Amino acid sequence: MATDVVVPTLGESITEATLGQWLKQPGEAVKADEPIASLETDKVAVEVNAPTAGVLAEHVAGEGDTVEVGAVIARIQEGASASTSATPAVENRTAVGKAEAAERAQPAAASEPPAQPQTAPAGYGNHGEPQTGGTSQPLSPSVRRAVQEHGLDPAKVAGTGKDGRLTKDDVLAAAKSGTAGAAPAAPAAAAAPAAPATGGRKEERVRMSRLRQTVAKRLKEAQNTAAMLTTFNDVDMSEVIAARAKYKDLFEKKHGVRLGFMGFFVKAACQALRDIPAVNGSIEGDEIVYHDYADISVAVSAPNGLVVPVIRDADQLSVAGIEKTIGDFGKRAKDGTLKMDEMKGGTFTISNGGVFGSLMSTPIINPPQSAVLGLHRIEERPVVRNGQVVVRPMMYLALSYDHRLIDGREAVTFLVALKNAIEDPTRLLIDL
Repeated sequence: MATDVVVPTLGESITEATLGQWLKQPGEAVKADEPIASLETDKVAVEVNAPTAGVLAEHVAGEGDTVEVGAVIARIQEGASASTSATPAVENRTAVGKAEAAERAQPAAASEPPAQPQTAPAGYGNHGEPQTGGTSQPLSPSVRRAVQEHGLDPAKVAGTGKDGRLTKDDVLAAAKSGTAGAAPAAPAAAAAPAAPATGGRKEERVRMSRLRQTVAKRLKEAQNTAAMLTTFNDVDMSEVIAARAKYKDLFEKKHGVRLGFMGFFVKAACQALRDIPAVNGSIEGDEIVYHDYADISVAVSAPNGLVVPVIRDADQLSVAGIEKTIGDFGKRAKDGTLKMDEMKGGTFTISNGGVFGSLMSTPIINPPQSAVLGLHRIEERPVVRNGQVVVRPMMYLALSYDHRLIDGREAVTFLVALKNAIEDPTRLLIDL
């Protein structure tokens, strides 16, 4: 009996997704609740699990297709045995599809006979795409490009991802260490016709992920809607660096998480938001919404792009609680296991471009929020203290805000309050 695999409920207001990658191919055995496909939504990647054990009979949708919630994307044959190839029905459908695609690709005046099917070299899939050696798991597009660029044999690279899958970091590490041999060369008869010489200039067209499309849409919407302005200040990080160096070992031993700078900034921001409530507000129609809580969105880098999970009630958390939450977000963003509810809401955003080396930037507001704080790299610079020129670890701060709601005085006051709290962390303890 065949069982349909359908697109699961993806969260409130999300009705469709893009099928990003098939993790199982037709003819392969699957276990109940085993991930067989990855979906890309507006916010996060979601895995689709097998509803029952059996053999994957067919793919109803292809990678890159837009699928709606409840749509059938695959079928599983219960009680069947895995085979090295797909079922006859799937083979026929695949063969027909390939023939049609080849026919469409031929020029109208072409008279050459169709080329004979070629066998892909070892370590590569049915379509010449590299796979992890010894397994049937396909490679993601980014990993596939990295393997091809470095000319590696994926069979000789150890995967550290989920279920032993290769990650881009695995490939880059293998290329750097030279532990993976060169990819096996394809037979001469399988070589594709040489492309016209272009002087070494190459182009690659990659379809934007649904996440990237949504980010682009929302950021452009912010520019078109908000009266956006950015104010800057700088902060002396000496006291925070000293406190971190003094207590980081004890902190990690007690709380099981490293003491970073973000905990201090989130705590300081919550305190400043309480004093300047407009920075924590938003505009809905012709009304201003003020929030008596601080849900802080923190920008986190993920393999598929930037994601912004939310620290709920950050104003009620200790520095340790904030660091634990951020650490958990970072780990699950890398694994692609963040939940939809964790991406919703947020009253204020903090983005740390300094981890990538940014000296100064003008961050864009995350609608419907009205402000975003940008952190940058710490750099030793000469400053004047008590009439003397001294060298201090300094960081530029940037606050982009919606001038429709936040006046310049409020924006500058907020940034100064944040600066004072970071330069004298004792203020955070005695609530000044």
